[in-house]
Amino acid sequence: MPDPDPIQEQLAAARRSQILDAAARVFADKGFHRATIRDVAQAAGIADGTIYNYFANKAALMLGILDRLNQTPAREGQFAQATALGIDDWARQYMSQRYAAIGPEGRRLLQVVLAEALSNRELREQYSRQIVQPTYALAEGFFKQWVAEGTVRPVDPPLALRVVSAMFLGVIVLQLMGDPVLDAHQAELPELMADLVLNGLKEKSRDTHD
Repeated sequence: MPDPDPIQEQLAAARRSQILDAAARVFADKGFHRATIRDVAQAAGIADGTIYNYFANKAALMLGILDRLNQTPAREGQFAQATALGIDDWARQYMSQRYAAIGPEGRRLLQVVLAEALSNRELREQYSRQIVQPTYALAEGFFKQWVAEGTVRPVDPPLALRVVSAMFLGVIVLQLMGDPVLDAHQAELPELMADLVLNGLKEKSRDTHD
């Protein structure tokens, strides 16, 4: 079997990205159910049939968008940076990077995505199986390493990671609901979330000895 042509692979990746960009705009504007493959094709400036060379249906487009929001290919490299940066600096950088990656447009799109994922069992299960669970599995490997090294305290990695991601997602959901406090303090949110993860709410005890 001949080796894949790197130029063709780059062209295919660029076309996939072009289609996903268009799908994200269309889904955000029209919602998932009202949007059609034709709408996406017109937004991308391509023929309807071209999309099916890359994505089987609208659900596959949605999963592609979710994969991009998750930044799946970059996650291993992002977690690996903790060794060089130290866990404190890394957590702050990572939280800032993830929050910036979603941004206002991403939050608008996430509103559509969450509504569909909550009502569409098949899409929800595919999203969990293809994107969420592999990401957790990757993160758990790093978390166990940090526990073994004494970098973080020995809490249950699968549970701890889900609690942290739930906090992050909860902030996004409250912003989607128009929470005025979060809207007024957006610039502070990544640092605060990282600080709460690293240090909690309890005041550090003061050493009273001279």
